[in-house]
Amino acid sequence: MTAPNPTKLSAGNPVGKAPRKRRLHPAWTVAVVAFLALVGAAGFRAAPGVLMVPLQQEFGWSTTVLSLAVSINLVLFGLTAPFAAALMERFGIRTVTSIALCLIGLGSALTVFVNQSWQILLTWGVLIGLGTGSMALVFAATIANTWFSKNRGLVIGILTAGSAAGQLVFLPFIAMLAQSPGWRGASLLIAAGALAVVPLVLRWLKNSPADVGVQPYGAEEEQPTTAEAATVADATQAEGAKTPNAAVRALQVLKRASKVRTFWALVAGFAICGATTNGLIGTHFIPSAHDHGMPETTAAGLLAVVGIFDIVGTIASGWLTDRFNPKVLLAVYYQFRGVGLLVLPVLLGSTVQPSMILFVVVYGLDWVATVPPTAAICRKVFGADGSVVFGWVFAAHQLGAAAAALLAGYIRDATGHYTYAWIGAAAMCTVAAVISATIRKDAGKKEPVPVGA
Repeated sequence: MTAPNPTKLSAGNPVGKAPRKRRLHPAWTVAVVAFLALVGAAGFRAAPGVLMVPLQQEFGWSTTVLSLAVSINLVLFGLTAPFAAALMERFGIRTVTSIALCLIGLGSALTVFVNQSWQILLTWGVLIGLGTGSMALVFAATIANTWFSKNRGLVIGILTAGSAAGQLVFLPFIAMLAQSPGWRGASLLIAAGALAVVPLVLRWLKNSPADVGVQPYGAEEEQPTTAEAATVADATQAEGAKTPNAAVRALQVLKRASKVRTFWALVAGFAICGATTNGLIGTHFIPSAHDHGMPETTAAGLLAVVGIFDIVGTIASGWLTDRFNPKVLLAVYYQFRGVGLLVLPVLLGSTVQPSMILFVVVYGLDWVATVPPTAAICRKVFGADGSVVFGWVFAAHQLGAAAAALLAGYIRDATGHYTYAWIGAAAMCTVAAVISATIRKDAGKKEPVPVGA
């Protein structure tokens, strides 16, 4: 009887050769490129608050007019998101992301030629709004749901932090350029930041694990062979030919989701989330600090600190979401935010006091910490359609932000200060905390809501 050959390995492997092990799952490469794309797309998020005063000084436009431009941007930012998620499913993540970054770059570059108020509505509002909407937080959810079977909360937290990192990278430079040589140089910086990421996206951002012959990271099944991956891809393409276009699919998902109570709870909470972040702090913190005698560069530095701690808070929130009840996390986040907004009018002054530093640290940790638990609830309740549902929830986020940006600008023009805006936002945060706490306990145990093709 012949003794077994100790060098013989499992079937399919040559004798004497150890199976090759992939050192790094390609999902992490995709995540890194997605993070950089979000950084590049985040430049404009840092711009309105810094550029609002220079534009007013040069053209004499009111705060309400510039707030309207930001509101249009935020509305399109939100309403584009669910359709962008469906477009990514149909045409691929890479294609949609590249076009979105080009729109942001084009809108920012054309801003340097504006001399009429309607032109700033077109560039800031329409072009950049469509681009940033396609690169919204739903992009992070799509990457996580497509490429990862475990650690989704952590991945969404890391990718969401990319927007905060973009704010951190761009904001100090935008503030300096706005002072010298001027706001046009700042606009060109935003355009360059968005366009610089496009080659990386085209080269490294793969559409799905099947494109590189693997399963999503953490999948229990064995990795398929290249031939198996090709079969899966062919089946996916054949199925895609039978599905409706992206707009129809997005609307179908909305119709089904609207019949679920949890969807409306998430919509209400996220609308308040957008109002109290992008709408108020992101747009009006620097003008409000300027009203109190604080230099714009100093106020921009404080927002950069918010961005630093936003990265920490969002990643930590993703880690917590993988381990604790997401509705409880949401309730805590919203209530802490409300307390911060309530005391903000007292903290603003011509100089930076320790209490203001404490505010920006706490607010930074809480800034978009709501995203991982919200995306997790969407995934649990709506299954494979969770990314598109999250797109609609995010649309509510941006509609809330748009309304708050416009209303706060009107309050400032009418009263000469922002105090009522801060107090009203604090009250809304308490409402969001209560709504989040009442999300049904069994929401995550229900079967995903089916969406027919």
